Amino acid sequence: MKPMRDLNVAVLFGGDSPERDVSLSSGRAICKALCDAGAAVEPIEALTAREMLGEVERSKADVFFIALHGGWGEDGRLQGALEMLGKAYTGSGPAACAIAMDKRASKAMFALDGVPTPDAEYLFIPPLLDRVSVERSIDAFRRWGKAVVKPCCSGSTVGVTIVDSAEQMQNALSNAAGFDSSVIVEEYIPGREITVTVWEEGGETSALPVIQIVPRRGFYTYEAKYTAGMTEYLCPAPLSPEENAAVCEASVAAHRSLGCSVYSRVDLRLADEGTPFVLEVNTAPGMTATSLVPKSAAANGWSFPELALRIAQSSLDLRNDQR
Repeated sequence: MKPMRDLNVAVLFGGDSPERDVSLSSGRAICKALCDAGAAVEPIEALTAREMLGEVERSKADVFFIALHGGWGEDGRLQGALEMLGKAYTGSGPAACAIAMDKRASKAMFALDGVPTPDAEYLFIPPLLDRVSVERSIDAFRRWGKAVVKPCCSGSTVGVTIVDSAEQMQNALSNAAGFDSSVIVEEYIPGREITVTVWEEGGETSALPVIQIVPRRGFYTYEAKYTAGMTEYLCPAPLSPEENAAVCEASVAAHRSLGCSVYSRVDLRLADEGTPFVLEVNTAPGMTATSLVPKSAAANGWSFPELALRIAQSSLDLRNDQR
C-alpha cells in the first residue's frame, strides 16, 4: 500500500447525463478535498464515455475517483471498462452499480433478500402515452391513496412527481418518461425522509450517523437538494434507539443485497409506526457542499478531506486485493 501522502488520484467528472451539473460540482469539491488531504490530484472532466476512457488510458493515477452521476458513469459501464483496463476505481463494481441504478432490479433484489421496500407497479411507456399505462397507474394509486412516479434509471429526483389525485397521473407519467421509458409507480410512505451512509472498512460494514431530511417546502426535489438553505438536515437524526437500529439494519442489508463495495448512500422512508422502507441505493452519491455523505461523515468526526482520502485508499486496497 502506498503511503497516503504519495497517493495519486484522478477524479472523473462531467458526463452527459441529466445529472451533469451535479457531477461537475462533486468533481470540483472532491479535487479540492483530496488536495487539502495531501494527495496528488488529476482532474479529468469529459462529456462522452469515449473521451473519458481516452483520458483514463493516458493517466498514471493509482486510483480513479468516480464523481459521475447517472448514465454510463454510474450504471456499471464505466466501472466495467475500468476493470478491463486494469485500473483501480472508487466504490462498487459493475454489477452492483448496474442493479442499483435500475430501481426495478434493485427492488426485486430487496424483495428476495427481505429488505423492506414500498410496493410498486412497473411500466414501459411508449412514445405516445397509452391508456392502459394510465389506467394501471391510477388503479395502483387508488390502492394506496398516494403514489410516487419516477424514472426507473435516474437519480437526483429528476422526473419525480408525488401524485395526490388520479387527475395528476397522466402528467406525472409523461414527466418521468421524459427521462426513461421504464417508469415506476410506487406506494407513497407517510413518514420521515431518511438517508444513511453505509461504510466498509477492515472487513466490517456499518452505518455512519443517520440523517433526517426536512425540506422547507414540498418534498425533496432537485432544487431542494442542490440549493443551499432550502432543506434542513438533522444529523444525527432525532430517532429513538429502536428506530435508529432499524434504519441502520435496513440500510446495511440493502447495501449487501446489491453487492455494493466501500461505501454507498441508502435513501429510505421511515413510516410513522417506525418501519423503515428502502427506496434506493446510490453507488456514486453526490459529494457537493450540500451533499449528504460528507454531512454524515462530519458527524462521525471525519472532515471532507479525510472522507475523500478514505474512499480513495479503501477502494485502492479493495481492487488490489481482488487482483
